[in-house]
Amino acid sequence: MLRALSRFLAGQDIPAIGQAPRALEPVLGAVLAGVNRLPPRWADQLYAASGVSEALPPTRLGEVDSDELASWVVDHYPKRRYPVVFIGSSNGAAVHLAAALDAPWLPQTMLIPVRRRGVDRDDPQGELEAGREPAERLLAANPDLVLHHMHDPNQDRLMITGMSYFRVKWRRLPEAYRRFLRDHLMAGGAVVTVECGLSWPVTRVGPRHVFQFGALGGASEDEYYSGGPRVADLLRRYGARRSGWRPPEPDERAPEAEWGFEPDLLADLGEVANQQQFSLRRMPFDHPERVSPLVADLHRAWYAERGLPADRLLVESFLLMEPWWTLRTGSVPFWMAFNTEGSHRALSDFLDTRDFEEIRLMLFSHGTESIGLAGIDDWRRLLQRAGRRGMLLGVDPRAFPRDFAGLVRAHRELSRVRPCWELPPPRRLSDVESLLLADR
Repeated sequence: MLRALSRFLAGQDIPAIGQAPRALEPVLGAVLAGVNRLPPRWADQLYAASGVSEALPPTRLGEVDSDELASWVVDHYPKRRYPVVFIGSSNGAAVHLAAALDAPWLPQTMLIPVRRRGVDRDDPQGELEAGREPAERLLAANPDLVLHHMHDPNQDRLMITGMSYFRVKWRRLPEAYRRFLRDHLMAGGAVVTVECGLSWPVTRVGPRHVFQFGALGGASEDEYYSGGPRVADLLRRYGARRSGWRPPEPDERAPEAEWGFEPDLLADLGEVANQQQFSLRRMPFDHPERVSPLVADLHRAWYAERGLPADRLLVESFLLMEPWWTLRTGSVPFWMAFNTEGSHRALSDFLDTRDFEEIRLMLFSHGTESIGLAGIDDWRRLLQRAGRRGMLLGVDPRAFPRDFAGLVRAHRELSRVRPCWELPPPRRLSDVESLLLADR
């Protein structure tokens, strides 16, 4: 999301979700297409190995510096003045909103993958224990961070074979973010906090450390903690020697690791707003996909004002998103958090009250036949609701959800959609007042 927005603000698209230069896109696509053709077990192993290769050895967590992380974030953006800056939760619809306002977004949450061996991915208690010592190193070196150690053997089943997901959130505004606001926010500008209120049951491990078992997606909280037929079926299909999980007992709720907003950050933002004389606006919502219909309708109105058709829908999924080509092709963006039955319902509800002549759908392949995954036939039925053309974009139906080449193919196919238009002038913050709370 950071790469997609920063490249948009630099007047560029984001081939291969920012993981490879444009010149290497055909090569990467061919390699991943070859992976698609491997037996599922081999493809799964390669997918998992690709994630572990990017993970940090646990002994090096004390070297992580939150100030350097924040500097790495702001260094993505062109060094100019902006009328608005977004700060807070990760959200694809909010990225499109920021692009429409010519605004950067500074994420509150960052993922630090940590290498881990010797723990069964279906043993959440063992995962918690394995994370204690690495977490202590990380938190001792970074007093401004809170750690959400997240473990999801449903949707992240392949990746967590050899690594842990440490998601950190800034509870204090990092110095690099303060400097960015001072140096790159226009006089009289505004900061908008992106505040997803989604929470999840967690086990408190330390003052700034919680363990989250499960996550937003296809399985319910109750299924993660109490099991059920769908859990037993998943474990049977993957050859696990158990019929359910035995996670540590949760003792509180906390902001969801991946999507939730840590409200402690608001105190620092209010202080900096007073010091630097900018307005602080808030954008609260209770679920990651709640903003998607609002941002889609904003784009429909925007196109209508320009005399362009507003009947071309682009449905994005997780990290598969492209703000630059969305506007170039005059597409209305609808972002989904995942490819689950819940995301399917969100899109279906949206289409119940809106008509589109063209619907293009990107699906993020996470490599797992997970609980609650909506199947290809389910998505195809939604595409039939297009007036003229409904199509999967970059998706190989035979390979999904192991369609790893789709990460490259989706961008290439979107870039070929015609007709194209020039990028429009940015919207103003006053155009999106219905999404915001009053000044603090």
